[in-house]
Amino acid sequence: MSYSGDREYTAPHNALVPMVVEQTSRGERSYDIYSRLLKERVIFLTGQVEDHMANLIVAQMLFLEAENPEKDIYLYINSPGGVITAGMSIYDTMKFIKPDVSTICM
Repeated sequence: MSYSGDREYTAPHNALVPMVVEQTSRGERSYDIYSRLLKERVIFLTGQVEDHMANLIVAQMLFLEAENPEKDIYLYINSPGGVITAGMSIYDTMKFIKPDVSTICM
C-alpha cells in the first residue's frame, strides 16, 4: 500500500499475490490466494471503500449465493472507510442475499 498526503490509500500495481497449488484427481491447479479463498466463501475488503471495489464485493457475494444459498459467507474487512454509497451497496447486498454474511474486522 502507498500513502499520499491527501489520505488516499492505494495498492501498488506490482503487489505480489501469492499462488496456491492444489492437487486434484486431474492433476495440479494453481490459484491466486484470493480466488482460492473465494472457493472457501471468504471475501476480503481491503483499503478505502469505493465504487469499483464495492461492485467486486457485491458480485462475489451474489456469485456465492447462487453457488450455495445455504452456506455462510465470511467477509474480512481492513478499511479506513470510504464512499458512503459504495459501502451501502455492500451492506444492502449482505442483507438481500440468503446466506448469512459474517464480518471479521482485521
